[in-house]
Amino acid sequence: MTEQGVRRSAEQVSAVAPDTASREAGSGLDEVVEQRTTGAGGSSSGSSSGSSASSGSSRSEAARRRAERRAERITAGCTELEQRLADLLRAGLAAAEQEGYGLWEETAARMVDAQAPGLASRVRELGAVPGSGPDWPVRLLEECALLHLLDQGWLGRERLPERLAAAVRTRVGLPGRAQGPPLRDRWLVLAQYDTADARLTTRRVWLYGVASRRTALLLSYGADGRAPDLALPVGLALDAEVSAFPGGTPRVALGERFGPPVACGARPEGVTTEGAAACYGEALRGDPWLESVPVTLGRVVPVPDGDSWWLADADADTALPLSPVARSRPGLWRLVALSGGAPVSVFGECGHRGFTPLTAWPGGEGEAVPVH
Repeated sequence: MTEQGVRRSAEQVSAVAPDTASREAGSGLDEVVEQRTTGAGGSSSGSSSGSSASSGSSRSEAARRRAERRAERITAGCTELEQRLADLLRAGLAAAEQEGYGLWEETAARMVDAQAPGLASRVRELGAVPGSGPDWPVRLLEECALLHLLDQGWLGRERLPERLAAAVRTRVGLPGRAQGPPLRDRWLVLAQYDTADARLTTRRVWLYGVASRRTALLLSYGADGRAPDLALPVGLALDAEVSAFPGGTPRVALGERFGPPVACGARPEGVTTEGAAACYGEALRGDPWLESVPVTLGRVVPVPDGDSWWLADADADTALPLSPVARSRPGLWRLVALSGGAPVSVFGECGHRGFTPLTAWPGGEGEAVPVH
């Protein structure tokens, strides 16, 4: 794997979080329409069951109309964005550096108006690429290509397989709901970390089902600089139910809990570095915009190579590079100290920029150690 790629930084996951400005932009009028459709005070005549059924039908119809209006706005936003990308390429990428960040912010604001917060976030990130390094035109072209692919995915979503169509809906910023029957398991807390921007703090909690052997992601949010409420200690296990969200992501919603978190000595099964790269490649088939996948590496050794670090298989001649963000964190030295040159197991996120370690276990008995 190399650091050249066509994905955004894993530290800037955007399409899963609700965009407040976008959500508020079209919600007020829609709510008024729904209230006028359903009625504020209910019916004074007829049976209560008939009134309830009529009210439920009216609400469903109002919700359908709101969804259609939002889809129309997003379609208009995608069409406009396609034209702006075409104008950029026609004028040449060098013009992007001369235009400055204002052009991208204006375009992002248009995507917010179109109620497509995922597109808005990706456009804002484009503004940081010009002038960011000697190879910025290559990176800008790659990101423009991914944005074009997402636009075309939305415009042709009816022809896509359901899994890919769900990924497109998520990436443009449509909210999804957890679906399917709840899955109860003992969920081992693998990692927990926060990322923040000017409006929102996002907490990511990675879980591992001891019985199901499934890795799942919990997301929680805190606005205005406040920390999210959900906090689960790494290394403990929670007996609980979770429900999956649609699409190719491992995101779940936490359901009923059957007790407090307790100590657990279980560990996820580890794969080789070659197997980790294969997992990421397979996941891209269902979501081409995926930044990374959760992977546990078994029996790897952190090895320096100039200014870079690699996780080398102890039993094979293969290795994965650490991502740039991992090399800049103090957790790298905790990982090196824990290993001491001996194999360790490491859980983290494997993507096009490399592997980002989050938690590690010593080769023998020992507790989980956060290394992010």
